[in-house]
Amino acid sequence: MGLCVYSFSKKILHLYSYTQYLKSMKHLKFLVVALFVLMTSGIKAQTENVVIDGDHGKLQAVIHKPALKQGERVPMVVLCHGFMGNMQSGLLTKIAELLQAQGIASIRFDFNGHGQSEGRFQDMTVLNEIVDAKKVIEYVSALPYVGSIGIAGHSQGGVVAAMTAGELGGDKIKAVALLAPAAVLRDDAIRGSTMGATYDPFNPGEYVELFRGLKLGAEYIRTAFSMPIYETSAGYNGPAIIIHGTGDRVVPYTYGERFHQIWPTSKLQILDRADHGFSQQIEQVATSTAEFLSQALLQSK
Repeated sequence: MGLCVYSFSKKILHLYSYTQYLKSMKHLKFLVVALFVLMTSGIKAQTENVVIDGDHGKLQAVIHKPALKQGERVPMVVLCHGFMGNMQSGLLTKIAELLQAQGIASIRFDFNGHGQSEGRFQDMTVLNEIVDAKKVIEYVSALPYVGSIGIAGHSQGGVVAAMTAGELGGDKIKAVALLAPAAVLRDDAIRGSTMGATYDPFNPGEYVELFRGLKLGAEYIRTAFSMPIYETSAGYNGPAIIIHGTGDRVVPYTYGERFHQIWPTSKLQILDRADHGFSQQIEQVATSTAEFLSQALLQSK
């Protein structure tokens, strides 16, 4: 009996190992193809710094552009960083590089009040970040080599990406990727607790002090309090992927699951024990995101 159990357990272990092997090989194949394209193109990664008029001043941005043939048009992905982040995010940069290797352009940018862009963090709201995202989409849409448009975002950038896609619809946005989307921000505002800072949600004062010396403006709280995140996002009906971790202590993964509910044809990946920034899974998340966006956008090219 003991020998039979041992033999059965061993088979299960081999099956699990083989399954994990297949998954790793799938990602490895994507990375090898990306590397091959870069090597055979004879051109190193092309990046271009640009400045775009945003809602609260000039937005600094970086375009990743693949090698192009004369007159060729390629898809473009708009990458949105999180609440306290900026366009130098390692995750977004990795996604941009992988997309570029697959012949897809992308743009990373700093929202108003973040990084190198103009404006004060105190004046930032999700709503004016949506305006920023739309300004960036308008800018890249006018570039002669840009075809279909996709959008991706991490954390609060995921909320911005989802709501922007919902407002513009599937005719304009052809693919969406949400990485740990922070739809909890509305419930945080209602509770009067954002990033560890507590306040009276009905009377927050001029601003709330956060760590790093940052000030969260009252307008952010007021608008977040009643923000129709899922209702607005439901206006999008195209290809989408949502990736979230069960170890996320900033945004519980159930908020990501709800996006999957309003987008029933979307792809949902729940990563066991992954934290909010995917600190131990950056390569995996970047590869899954770039792979999904590549397939969706090249089909709609």
